[in-house]
Amino acid sequence: MTHDELLAIFDREQRREIEFPNIRREVTPHTVRHVVLAGKPGGAFLLHSRLDESNVDAVIESEIAYFESLGLDFEWKAYDYDTPADLVARLTARGFEVEDPEAVMVLDLEHASTALWQPIAQDVRRLTDPAQLVEIADLKEAMEGEKFDWLAKALADEMAADSERIQFYMAYADGVPACAAWIRFHPGTQFASLWGGSTLPAYRRRGLYTAVLSVRAQEARRRGYRFLTIDASPMSRPIAAKHGFQVLTFAHACNWHVARET
Repeated sequence: MTHDELLAIFDREQRREIEFPNIRREVTPHTVRHVVLAGKPGGAFLLHSRLDESNVDAVIESEIAYFESLGLDFEWKAYDYDTPADLVARLTARGFEVEDPEAVMVLDLEHASTALWQPIAQDVRRLTDPAQLVEIADLKEAMEGEKFDWLAKALADEMAADSERIQFYMAYADGVPACAAWIRFHPGTQFASLWGGSTLPAYRRRGLYTAVLSVRAQEARRRGYRFLTIDASPMSRPIAAKHGFQVLTFAHACNWHVARET
């Protein structure tokens, strides 16, 4: 399969047609956006756009107005192959806060590293009780220095909505929760997506990241999925590449914050 063929499948299955539990999918003539259902944690995001020079600025204004009317912050996920070519620059100029780009990497499980199929030597446990997800939030808090209570609540709600579509794992070192990761399975597609993969600095270089990568790859293959995707940070990118992941494109999280009275 060529790069362009795989990109076309990814664009259709993971951007235009994808659906998530507890989230309302909305399709407009130019965008596909997702809005978290009332009473659920989280916000909103725009995952796909099809724009050109003639309509891009008007659509940007329209989307801002729509989410402002709901009182919701939102993320516009822009990819390097999106049109027009200066989409990210236009969003930046309009006032979106743009995060550093992440590499969207894809692994064809039919051609994955044999190391991923070996028995898991580390202490990796699947988290099946929503109360256990606090460990993920605590790990993120320790790494980032900010509160992640919302993450535990959002993941618990997602688990409650459909526990078969998402699985959580924690790798322990010396009895300490040291590396958290989860995987989302997308029914009706060829893709499962990897999330998390965060390791406490004191426990890096012990193979924990590779262990949680392996356990998720093995589960995806068992379920019949062909591709894994990951939005890789500069730290995780070389590890993923070592196991056969290839860069498909780059993604830019462009964040709009609704003006609120103080």
